[in-house]
Amino acid sequence: MKKQNSITKLVSINGLQYAGYVAVAKTRAKVLKVFSYVIPVRRPMLFVGETSCDELCDMLISEGSTNVFIVTDSVLNKLSIPAKVTDYLQAKNISYKVYDGITPDPTFKVIEEGLRQSVAAKCDSILAIGGGSVIDAAKMIAMAQGNNCQPKKLIGILKARKPSVPLYCIPTTAGTGSEATLGAVVSDDTTHQKALSIDPRMVPLAAAIDPTIMRGMPAHITADTGIDVLTHALEAWMSVNASVETDYYAASAVKSVMHYLPVVYKEGGNLKAREEMGIAAHYGGIAFNKAGLGYVHAIAHQLGAYYSIPHGRANAIVLPYVLEVNREASKKRLAELAKKTGMIKDGQAIGNDRDIADHLITQVRDLINTLNIDPTVKGMQASDFDHIAKAAAKEVSDTYAVPTYLSASEIKNILTKIKQASDERVDTDTDVKGNKVA
Repeated sequence: MKKQNSITKLVSINGLQYAGYVAVAKTRAKVLKVFSYVIPVRRPMLFVGETSCDELCDMLISEGSTNVFIVTDSVLNKLSIPAKVTDYLQAKNISYKVYDGITPDPTFKVIEEGLRQSVAAKCDSILAIGGGSVIDAAKMIAMAQGNNCQPKKLIGILKARKPSVPLYCIPTTAGTGSEATLGAVVSDDTTHQKALSIDPRMVPLAAAIDPTIMRGMPAHITADTGIDVLTHALEAWMSVNASVETDYYAASAVKSVMHYLPVVYKEGGNLKAREEMGIAAHYGGIAFNKAGLGYVHAIAHQLGAYYSIPHGRANAIVLPYVLEVNREASKKRLAELAKKTGMIKDGQAIGNDRDIADHLITQVRDLINTLNIDPTVKGMQASDFDHIAKAAAKEVSDTYAVPTYLSASEIKNILTKIKQASDERVDTDTDVKGNKVA
């Protein structure tokens, strides 16, 4: 019997035969492309530099805000990060209330409590100070308050009927680019499965990229969030919905990450590198806003839900494997990106597009190794793979325009490789008695 290729083999994914799954996914991708061009998506006013927070506050005040609801997390609040803003607002006689209850991968309960407090305090604008989780939570609070509804009513595409309460953002990590995007991710309180709300009116009015706020970010968080930026840009670049516009932002982000992430990882106080990474994160957000993401994020989201892995690190674990899978379909595009971003120097003899794509993938692997990102997934169980593969496949078919569609077995093959690499690392890190090797 002849071996069937991945286009024709019959693999059930969420009740669909593989060929049917691909057809449905491609149709949805085309719809999303039309959506991205027909529905206008604003860009936030962007302030950059050491005075950017003050400039953002001045805009907020000039737009009529008199009582600001500040959304952050407890760690940042204990470190007095919001003080740079609250002191300025206080000096300008602007009232504010701080809600620091945001947790990583915030749940509906966390967001509902923020909404309750903002409404009770009669706040007329919302300012997010934090990473992607904080910004996503602030988006949901602002939209729910503006629509006088519970956050769960906003899950899906274009579920809101009214604009959000005026929203402003100060990202404290160079990672998600959430301050530029039209979506927000919320986790279920019980299952921790992620749900997505998408609406162009969710894009903040303005954002401030302040390198002094990012200066104290620990090296491991710098690494994790930096690879998140790289993943956004790479997946947007490989998307079949990529355009001249998204290519510009994606390539700019990749070039900056490859150059500045190793610098800022070693020199956390390097404000130039911090600023450039902040801009790269913003550009990555703009790129995937229209072009979309892919299997790296789809699988990483599941690893985070099942095994409590930080999102950026999950991306770093999955990224090399998905690049390998996409190599053949994306070799021309990856080769073009390598040349455009300086990974291939003028006159450097590498070979054909496949060789250049391999060179890019090797450099991505080398970067991840340089950042000492732990590639292990503790507690990974093969019995989870069917559920993870189906959930990842559904996320892709519902949301992304990828260069090649994977069957459930191909996704499980990636998961198997990740588990094998994790098991091998655990074996080399412990002695025969199970003690940690120094």
